[in-house]
This record gives sequence, C-alpha cells and structure tokens, in this order.
Amino acid sequence: MPQTDTSHPVHAGCFHCGLPIPGDAHYHSQIGGEARAFCCFACQQVCEAIHDAGLQGYYQRTPQGVLLGPPPAPPRDIEIYDMDEVQQDFVHREGDILDAHLLVEGIHCPACVWLIERAMMRVPGVLAANVNLAGKRLHLRWDNRRAKLSALIAELSRIGYAGTPYDPEAAEGAVKKANRAMLFRLFFAGFAMMNLNLISIALYSGADSGPFRDFFHWMGCALATPTLLYSAVPFYKGAWGGLRNARLTMDLPIALGLSVTYVYSLYIIVSGSQVGAVYFDTVTNLTFVILIGRYLEGMFRHQAVAATNRLLDLQPRVATLLLDGEEKLTPVRAVKVGDRVLVKPGSKIAMDGVVVEGRSSVDESMLSGESAPVGKREGDRVAAGTLNGGGALVVEVQATSRDSTLSRIIRLVEEAQSSKAPIQRLADRIVPWFVLVTLVCAAIAFFAWSEHFEVALMAATSVLIITCPCALGMATPMSIAVASGLGAKHGILVKNGAVLETLSRVTHFVFDKTGTLTEGKMRVERMIAATGQEEDSLLKLAASVERYSEHSVAQAVTRAAEERQLPYRDAVVESFHATPGAGVEAVLGGQPVVLGTLQWLESNRVVLSDELHAQIAGLESQAKTCVHLAVAGQHAAILVLADTLRADAQGLVNTLRAAGIGMTLLSGDRRQVAEAIARQLGGREVIAEVLPQDKDKVIRQLQQRGECVAMVGDGVNDAPALIRADVGIALGSGTDVSVESADIVLMQSELDKVRLATLLSRRTLRTIKQNIGLSLAYNSIMVPLAVMARVTPLVAAITMPLSSLLVIGNAARIRNTFKE
Repeated sequence: MPQTDTSHPVHAGCFHCGLPIPGDAHYHSQIGGEARAFCCFACQQVCEAIHDAGLQGYYQRTPQGVLLGPPPAPPRDIEIYDMDEVQQDFVHREGDILDAHLLVEGIHCPACVWLIERAMMRVPGVLAANVNLAGKRLHLRWDNRRAKLSALIAELSRIGYAGTPYDPEAAEGAVKKANRAMLFRLFFAGFAMMNLNLISIALYSGADSGPFRDFFHWMGCALATPTLLYSAVPFYKGAWGGLRNARLTMDLPIALGLSVTYVYSLYIIVSGSQVGAVYFDTVTNLTFVILIGRYLEGMFRHQAVAATNRLLDLQPRVATLLLDGEEKLTPVRAVKVGDRVLVKPGSKIAMDGVVVEGRSSVDESMLSGESAPVGKREGDRVAAGTLNGGGALVVEVQATSRDSTLSRIIRLVEEAQSSKAPIQRLADRIVPWFVLVTLVCAAIAFFAWSEHFEVALMAATSVLIITCPCALGMATPMSIAVASGLGAKHGILVKNGAVLETLSRVTHFVFDKTGTLTEGKMRVERMIAATGQEEDSLLKLAASVERYSEHSVAQAVTRAAEERQLPYRDAVVESFHATPGAGVEAVLGGQPVVLGTLQWLESNRVVLSDELHAQIAGLESQAKTCVHLAVAGQHAAILVLADTLRADAQGLVNTLRAAGIGMTLLSGDRRQVAEAIARQLGGREVIAEVLPQDKDKVIRQLQQRGECVAMVGDGVNDAPALIRADVGIALGSGTDVSVESADIVLMQSELDKVRLATLLSRRTLRTIKQNIGLSLAYNSIMVPLAVMARVTPLVAAITMPLSSLLVIGNAARIRNTFKE
C-alpha cells in the first residue's frame, strides 16, 4: 500500500524510474527493508510488484544506464482482445494454443527483456514469452484454457509496460517519434556549437586577453549550459540510472568528461582567473558529435535490418472479393477461408490460395529469389505478396492473412533477428568490464599529466570519450540481423541466429533421397499385374486408398488413375492407416487392401507371388521403386515408379565434396534403388531401408563419431532426424511437420540454396569475428593515444561513433555475399 508519511527520507530521484521527484509527491514504500521514494503511484506499484514477484534482479541488470521512465498508461478496454472477432486479426491459433505478437511500450534495454520474459513465464498457461528488443515486441504463446490475453496484458501493466497487438504502422510511428526527439536535441546542440565556434575564433584571435574576454566567456557559458541541460540529457540519464543500480555504464564516462570540462570552464570565469582557458566549445562540440554519431548508428542499423519492413510492404491491404458475381474491394483482414478473390493483371496477389479460374504467370521472387515468372493455371497454388503477370486469376482463399506464407516468413525473420548466437556470449562477458577499464585509464592519464593541469584534463576527458564497447556489443546482433534479412530475400529462412554459427562448422551432410535429391515427383511408369488380374481395376483400388496419404508415391498413384480417368474418388474407404517408411492399409468393399514395401506385405501376412517377386531385382537395379499391392491377402500387382535427380543435385554434391564435407544418402527405399541414385552422383555412403526412427539413430551415431551433422529432408518421416541433427534443413515443398522441425527452411525446392545457406553462414561467422576484432583493435590503438594526450576530446568524440559505424558497415557487407 502507498505510504504518504513525509518523514521518510527523500531521494534525489524516483527509486524506480530515476526521474526527479516533484515537491508535492509523497509516495514511499519499504523495498528490501529500506524506505524508498517514488515520483508517482504507478512507479511505486510497479516496483512493489517486481519485488513481490522476486524479480528485483531487474534493477541490477539495467545496462547502458538507460533510465526507465514512469510506467506507461495501461491500454483501455483490454477485455475486447479476448473476443474471437478481434483476435482473428492478430492471433494465430492451433486449437487451444494461441500465438500473438504484442507491441510493448516501455521497453528500454536488455533488463526489460529479462523482466518481461520471466514475469510472463510465471503466469499459468503461458508456454513461451520472447521479447524482440530491437522491435520492442513480445512474442507470446499460451494455452487459452488457462489464460486469457486480457490477463496477460494486465500482467504486463502490473510490472510497468503497456502491451497492445502489434501493428507495423504503429511500431514505425514509435520509431519515428524517437528519432524526432533525437533530432531536436541534435539540432539544438548544432546551433550552440556553431555560435560557440564563432566565439572561440574571436578568443583564439586575441580577444582572450582584451577587454571583451569576460564577455565572450559568459556568452560561451550561456550557450553551453542549455546544451548540457537539454541536448546532453540522455547521457546523464544513462549515467545516473547505472549508478543508482550499482552499474558502471557507457554513458558514465561521457557524462564525466562533459561535466569536468564544463565545471572547470565555469570555475575559470567565476573565479576570474587569468591563467586557465575555458572549454565551453569542447562541451558543445562533444555533445553534437556524439549525438550525431548515435543518430547515424540508429539510422544505419534500421537500414541494415529493414528486411522485415520490406516484407511487410509486400502484403496488399485490400483484395477484390467476388460476391454473387460482383466485385467488392475488401480489407484482407475481412477475407475468410473459402472466399474467392479476383487478381487483376499486374496486381499483387492478396491471399494464399488455389487458382480456380484463369491462367497467368506469377513473379514469386519474394519467396524464392528466382526472377523467372512461374506459370499458373487451375489447381495451382499462389501466395500472398507475389505479383500477377498478364492474365486475370480467380483464387479460392485457403489461408487468412495471419496464416499466409508471407506472414510465416516475417515471423521467422523477426525471431531470427532477435536471437543470439553462442559467439555473442563472449562479447556479452567482455562489455561490462569496459567502463571500469575506461575509468582506470582516465585516472592514469590525469595523474600522468598532473603537472600540466589543462593537458591532464583534456587527456582524461579524451579517454573517457574515446573508449566505447558499443561496437563490440553490436558485432554479433547486427551481423545476424543482416544475414537473416538477406536469407529471407533469397528464399532461405533462418529460424535463429545460433543456426548460422552451427552451419558454418558442419562436417557431414545427410540427405533424404525422395523429394530431396530427387524431384520427388514420382510417376507410375508401368504396372505389372499378376496373372488373371486387370490393371485398371487394381489401379483404381490403389488410388482409392492412396488419396488419403500425402506421400509422393501416393500422389504418383492418384495421378496415374486420373490420367486414365478412373473414378477412384467414388469408392468408400474404411480403416485407413499409414505407417511411415512402410506403406498404407485400408478396407475397401469389405476387402483388405495393402500397399507398400515387400516387408510391409509380409508383415500383413500377404501371400507373395513368385511371378512378381522374380522381377523385383531387375527393376530396382535400374533405380526404379517398386510399390506392391495386395488385395484380400493376395499379392496382386507391382506399381513401377520412377523418379529423377534434381538438376542441381550433382553441383551441390561436387561443391560439398570439394570442401571435404562428408555425405550420406539416407532412404527408406530399397538398397538397390538408393545405390543406383548414389552411383549417378559419383558414389557416396548409402544407408537404405531405414524407418523414420532409425533415421534419428543414424544422425545420433554420426554425432557420436564427433561429426557436426546437417540433415536435409522434406517429409513427415524426416522430422525426427531434422530435430536430432545439429542443423535441420527442410525444403519448402515439404510437409508442414518437416518445415516446423527444421532450423532452416528453403522456400523453393532448390538444392543450390543449401550451398548458399552454407556460404551465408560462413560469411556471417567471419563477419562477426571481424567486427569483434575491429572493436578490440580500435580500443587497443586509440586508448593509449588518448592516455598519451595525442588525441583531443573533439577527435575522440568523432572517432568513438566511427567505430560503431565501421561495425555496422562491415555487417552490411554481408548483403553482397551472393554477388561475389
């Protein structure tokens, strides 16, 4: 409860946010056994909530001295966010498990990330809570049966943050508002600097010893004072916030350098000393240069990670809905699954769906990076954000805007950009020691030149200004953010930054055969029926059962039936069951029907045909896949299927072999078929006739040998292996399960993307190491020069942001990876 007893000690600033406490504010509370003062009731309530939850470590983790600010006002009428009609605009559903992104006002620093994630994970029903510091967004996943979204937003408000459903336009507005405030401070410092430089010219030209000396000094003071109190406020807020939480932050050396220079200059003019010089021009110059450096850092950082914003721009805002034969322009959020939309020539496709009428070519470069248009006709799938060519299309919507391919890409990119690679832990351990080293070096510089006070003052100030761990702190996240954006642009979706580092040291690739190294578009070349059996009737039976499976073999069988115009969809199928890696079984017309491998038929007690069995070896030696069909317990036919190697498979294998990377071909198919494919690729280790659970065991055995393993696959049966592997890579044409299980998703089924992903990962890791080296080299060179008084404070202020810009620029070079 708030305490209004004025007998409590009054602190210089609010214990929670650090801002000055108004004279009429009487908000106190016992925190950690001590009386603490607050500027408002909101700060007091938030601080009490944080300590009551045992999360007081938040105050010790506030880095870089950023002041928290009073808690933002909580959003109103949060109960409306529990309504299904409202949630459909921003919530992704998987049964009772909900997933949403919230834009959170009040996030300032990694300590806020720490507090929010831990506080939200303590709420019953919350399954995941991840904060994107750069975008100030909270990714929540929760069980709707145990927690409501309004309760989660209320919990955010309780610990001092205001959460609302993420709106890209609102987020962009918040960034612009912050940039505008920075520009105002920058312009004021620039105005003061230009005028003070004119005064300095007069002083350096001889006025410092004339009758106007004091006048010019006081004019300089009049310009430097408001600059320090307004433009330099961010540095003092950061420094005070760090000291309040017993942390040495990077704003502290800057604030000390400005303060010491200003106080010494003020002493000279107040005391009337004729010996020393004033350095008000140094105060304004330092403030202006450091502010412009920070502004440029933010601008370049925003440009370097702008891939997400470019992807957002691809999403059309409206669609042309067809209702009763009439066209109606409708917001995409109002379009439902099953609706039909018209896509006019030259316009963007608004929704994911299937073409039901018309023919055209579609530019899918935003998904695949491939510039050649793709032909579309009835039955073909199209994706939101792609560009229609010269024909009109009628598309039946199959996914809402929230669940579109484009939306999933955006979510993956955002999550990757907010993740950390293991190498960043090194930087995170080094950065906190920088400030202490800076203060020690400044003290050494001051005492080393103490015989010449002004030289000592300038040397110490230079050391305080020039030492900056910002470049080291940005070395990893900037590189990962740029790499994730570049990968998305070329159809390579990286789910987290750690994957990039792991992929760069992979020593062994394991490839699934069907659908990965081969086209996966199996076709029935011919059908060998047992004596007395009729081919069309058997093919109709097989297609009737296989239509319930998603396997490439099943698709080949149903296509063959359609080509022969067999009415297989009319049959009533019962008790369908699929066993990955083996086959399917069902009951049709009262008769059990079994399709799959020879072992699958044997396990179902099928009587094998010697006539058919004699032909198997010859077919499999030609890389043909044999699917056996049994009806009523009798071996009835062999469906001979063929697949072809992908055009880029040989090139990828040659590249990996040249790099000394081991390779294994993993297949559930017969050994003879798998070995025939391996021979076409120049030979490699083959492990065939492998069940899904055994694929997982193969990966584990390779890892036990000390290999760093990458698995490339596309099917449901590859999911366990994709999860087990150090890096799982799924082709975009694969099943939802394989895509969800993978660490990297290739939007187009092009194996060359595997090579590009490997190239990108190595370039990213190399850039991270270069950035860390650049930061350490900068400080190793510049700090000793500053200690030796070879660098002025102004030069220090110029070089300090340049080191950060150098890191950002080097990270931006990753965007040229695929051009080299």
